[in-house]
Amino acid sequence: QVQLVESGGGSVQAGGSLRLSCSASKYTGSFYLMAWFRQAPGKEREGVARIDRGGNTRYADSVKGRFTISQDNAKLTLYLQMISLKPEDTAMYYCAAAESLSYALSSLHPRNYGYWGQGTQVTVSS
Repeated sequence: QVQLVESGGGSVQAGGSLRLSCSASKYTGSFYLMAWFRQAPGKEREGVARIDRGGNTRYADSVKGRFTISQDNAKLTLYLQMISLKPEDTAMYYCAAAESLSYALSSLHPRNYGYWGQGTQVTVSS
């Protein structure tokens, strides 16, 4: 059973920074993809950033240049460094892992991911 546990969320003012961490119960490089998603109240879950086992990354347009996804396989940890935060970044952030990829779906589509953490809240005030 794979477990993913997020941490690092909190409340910051606009323009501030946070680093989210996701601790995995197995080697993160064993997954085809790992990703961060977010979900704001009343909105669908959206993919924010993903990284594959080769270290290639992809970002949602809304976070490009502000968010950086990375992984430390030795520590079994996935990170999301967030800078220049905006109020619209306010959401619950989830870590997710995929063991395969459906090429019929975007690699940032939640249906590609079979393992999910419980989430960590990020609140950005103006």
